[in-house]
Amino acid sequence: MQIVTLLQDQGVHVSCEVFPPKESARVEEVRRVVREISALTPAYVSVTYGAAGNTPHFTREISQTVQDAGVPALAHLTCINDTIPSIDAVLNGLAAAGVNNVLALRGDIPQGASFPSGEHFAHAAQLVRYVKKRGGFCVGAACYPEGHPEAGNRAQDLDHLKAKVDAGVDFLTTQMFFDNATLYHFMYRALRAGIQVPVSAGIMPVVNAKQIKRIAALSGATLPPRFWSIVDRFGDDPASMRQAGVAYATEQIIDLIANGFNNIHLYTMNRVDVASDVFANLGAIIKR
Repeated sequence: MQIVTLLQDQGVHVSCEVFPPKESARVEEVRRVVREISALTPAYVSVTYGAAGNTPHFTREISQTVQDAGVPALAHLTCINDTIPSIDAVLNGLAAAGVNNVLALRGDIPQGASFPSGEHFAHAAQLVRYVKKRGGFCVGAACYPEGHPEAGNRAQDLDHLKAKVDAGVDFLTTQMFFDNATLYHFMYRALRAGIQVPVSAGIMPVVNAKQIKRIAALSGATLPPRFWSIVDRFGDDPASMRQAGVAYATEQIIDLIANGFNNIHLYTMNRVDVASDVFANLGAIIKR
């Protein structure tokens, strides 16, 4: 099933994200995680693009495990480190596995790297256009409620996002955010810019204090004072921090749904227990 069809439905849709292993010895472990997360009946499960984009075959394997569990898979696809023929090879593998949804991303640029023009795509919009022209795939892309860290300003970032949508993006998934007002303001600006594809809100339950600095550095997400209050109070108590982090994420999701935002994407970091707790907390809200 194409994910855009799911997201256009009137119901509440909660999806999850998993990442594939770095080495083959751990493939079965991640498959177990996938099967347990799939048993929660998420709308779909997205699978990140290998280890730093170097092992796309693991993304294909894990995506196929998702499909075999009866859940649509969304395979991440980056372009900055791959030539066009290698991208074609990945897409051929996904199609053979029955995966017809991809999240088209530029990917992180390695320090000092240079890529010959014509052999590599420099921007996600180019990858989106290529995959859509090839056909056979529903294509999602990323968006950044607080602006991409490399964008000069939010207006410039919105221009880049519009370019991706104009290239044929079917739906968007946001980077994680911790203040719902940030998303509401972003959606207003996006709609004003003519961006009207379905958007899934990215929520990450922060369940240990060690994650926080890394999250802020990688995502550029602002951590509001009420979040820091939780960290100050419970950060040195792992059990309490875990419970508070799940509760904070649940509260964010309930507020989003109450305000008509029905598409939620959980950055679960392969934590089945965390995903299970969030789904249990939402209970009847998801089933309405």
